[in-house]
Amino acid sequence: MDALLRAAMAVFATSGVDAPVREIAEKAGVGVGTVYRHFPQRSDLIKAIVRQEVETGVGMAATLAADLGPLDALSAWMLGLVDFALKKRGLASALHSGDKAYEALPAYLEGRWGPALQGLLDAASRAGAVREDVDAAELLLAGMRLAMPAGDGDVGQARRMVALLVDGLRHGARP
Repeated sequence: MDALLRAAMAVFATSGVDAPVREIAEKAGVGVGTVYRHFPQRSDLIKAIVRQEVETGVGMAATLAADLGPLDALSAWMLGLVDFALKKRGLASALHSGDKAYEALPAYLEGRWGPALQGLLDAASRAGAVREDVDAAELLLAGMRLAMPAGDGDVGQARRMVALLVDGLRHGARP
């Protein structure tokens, strides 16, 4: 199923979310029936992609916390929001279509990423690297807004804006 989700994400990135299921099946090396067996509706496939990306972000928080210092882990995770925004951009027309199938996704994202980000924030705060009064939900919202590349697709600018946001968290930190 991972191969199917990767294939769908690649196809959506190049051909849009309305790409034929046949194209997704070919990219994944499976038959069309296999796609429909796992994902009866296109919305099921799109939701599965978003959920997979969210869970990847949760796992990334734990990995970064184990491998890096607190501020570096927080910074790297926040910069990962740009990568998520790029993937989400390919899904944006579906996710913002008003389709009730996607209504629960924002709460799911915040419910999974909020605690992951809070853990990174708490560690950075304990280390005296960031201020103590940062709300994870607000930081996540700000980071997501800044992570979305401008209309011209300037990913570098999005990364710089997120890095600037994280850098600003250091103001008022108590070592």
